[in-house]
Amino acid sequence: MPLGDFFYFTKSDRIATIFIVSLVIILAVTSYFVVCSGDDFFVGTPADSTAVAGGKALGGGEKEYYNVEGRKAELFPFDPNTADSTQLLRLGLSEWMVRNIYRYRASGGVYREPKDFARLYGLTVKQYRALEPYIRISADYRPASELYADDRSAYDRHGSPSAEYNDAPPRDTLKFPRKLRPGETVPLNTSDTTLLKRVPGIGSGYAIAIVRKRERLGGFYSARQLLEIDGLPEQALQYVSVDERAVTKLNINKLSFSKLRQHPYINYYQARDIVDYRRLRGDIKSLRDLRLLKSFTPADIERLSHYVTY
Repeated sequence: MPLGDFFYFTKSDRIATIFIVSLVIILAVTSYFVVCSGDDFFVGTPADSTAVAGGKALGGGEKEYYNVEGRKAELFPFDPNTADSTQLLRLGLSEWMVRNIYRYRASGGVYREPKDFARLYGLTVKQYRALEPYIRISADYRPASELYADDRSAYDRHGSPSAEYNDAPPRDTLKFPRKLRPGETVPLNTSDTTLLKRVPGIGSGYAIAIVRKRERLGGFYSARQLLEIDGLPEQALQYVSVDERAVTKLNINKLSFSKLRQHPYINYYQARDIVDYRRLRGDIKSLRDLRLLKSFTPADIERLSHYVTY
């Protein structure tokens, strides 16, 4: 038999050989990328890897990791007021936690110090302790009042401006409004954001959140309603006054279902029950007419009573 016959392949043999060789190459390349990417994301190179114990990173290296929910998350400096979703996910936070952070910031919420981040719903003590050393709050988010000493130091014991104060450069009261002193108040239902920022503990974020909530409600009947704004300091309540006469009333017998739903104190089921009640029994004479409906609790009826007319 000629030697060339040993190296002769039929057409079907050649196709099968090419297929097998291609499959081997594809499997080899795929395995390489899977192994490499897995090492980089979960473990890191030998030069980067860090010993992990008790949920915290130990040792040196260019990157540090910690255990969270059965996986390793990367540790790096971040500002919770500006970090994007990619960074927050890299830190090991769940997607729903990231959404809560975005909602909090969109509503005017601000993380003013690292411990504020501990209020994030679902965050465990173990996670917070691992992240705390890496939280960096920008000075832009600190209360503006911290830039200045107590305003009382600018006055002498007779209440007149001190000589040192007279020599000081004029203060930008638009950017850094003077804070109210104990006993002073601003009208909660008519003040704009500039005036609201004079309240100790209230910065631009909270001032905007207050105005937005006031517009949605139709006004405030109590200063304690401000506590419905996440994180707003309770001590700020002593610096506001409330005139309930400024509250806009809703005609509960005239508004459509969609208009009723727009009020923050009326949910879908309550709006539906109001419309059904009017259709079946006629006009509502008092909110007490709704007390037998399961969708209304006594607390719901009490707070809504400040916003309805008949």
